[in-house]
Amino acid sequence: MKPGTREERSGVVDQLMTLFDQAVGIIRWIAQPSLAQFMLRLALAVPFWKSGILKWNGFLQLNDTAIYLFTEEFKLHLPGGPYDFPAPAAMAFLSGCGEIIFPVLLVLGFGTRFAALGLLFMTCIVELTVPDGWPIHLTWAAMALGIMAWGPGRLSVDYALGWLPGLCASNAANA
Repeated sequence: MKPGTREERSGVVDQLMTLFDQAVGIIRWIAQPSLAQFMLRLALAVPFWKSGILKWNGFLQLNDTAIYLFTEEFKLHLPGGPYDFPAPAAMAFLSGCGEIIFPVLLVLGFGTRFAALGLLFMTCIVELTVPDGWPIHLTWAAMALGIMAWGPGRLSVDYALGWLPGLCASNAANA
């Protein structure tokens, strides 16, 4: 076989394709769907959890700062606004509860799609409150939608309880 012939080029292409296939295999081994789904859940849970723990002094004892923020600082940026939050103490309480409960559910993978929906809703409210934060809020929304679409994965309570109707409908395809 002469250098530069069609057969030689074909052999090089075959070797490159084999190397490429091996690399893709390694990537797939590292990025197992269930691990990716768990990491997605964890990544979304962390910022909300960190915000939530700052709102409490103890069990169901909302701190004064959280109420002050919803009363004086946080505003809803809607057309014609900004507007004050309605019932700021109740909003602070609901926000604090959601920022603790939803992340715990996400990390455990229990009621995962519902927890992700709750955090997506909260993300929308946060975006209306801090409109300049859209790059990070867009990331949170994308993570929440991914969790809602693809489910919790095998590393979850939902998967372990897969007999519950609808909780893990797509786990078999995504696990």
